[in-house]
Amino acid sequence: MHYDERPSDFRSEQGPASEGYIDAPAVPPGDPGDPDDDHLDESLGDEVAALIDDGKTWAEAELGYQKTRAALAAKRAGTAAGFFAGAAITLHIALLALAVGLVLALAPLLTIWGAIAVVVGLLLILTGWLALKARRNVQHLTNLFEDSHHGGSR
Repeated sequence: MHYDERPSDFRSEQGPASEGYIDAPAVPPGDPGDPDDDHLDESLGDEVAALIDDGKTWAEAELGYQKTRAALAAKRAGTAAGFFAGAAITLHIALLALAVGLVLALAPLLTIWGAIAVVVGLLLILTGWLALKARRNVQHLTNLFEDSHHGGSR
């Protein structure tokens, strides 16, 4: 019996996968003629070369990613510094307005020169106190680095 002469009910018993030639010889796995097994023919050297190429590709992609991230961080840091500078300028103007306002508010009570003396005196006292606190913090920082440099502890 030839393939074309088989009864139709024979094909229906085989299921939907039996379309076409039913008795086509199967290619055994690992057979050099099997197109799905081409990867089995690669040597260990080819595998190592592919692994190295993949590593290079990964390293280049990672380097590109880190460069992009660093550029974005630098841009954000610049933007943040600009906003910080704007905030510092605005704060300075506000403190100047406060000082002028205090002078104007105290002028009827102490005369203009008395009000200026009180406001400037208070600002100098505040400046001295802040400078003293900054000096103490710098001393603590210096001591911290001296202790770690000499290996000693207190």
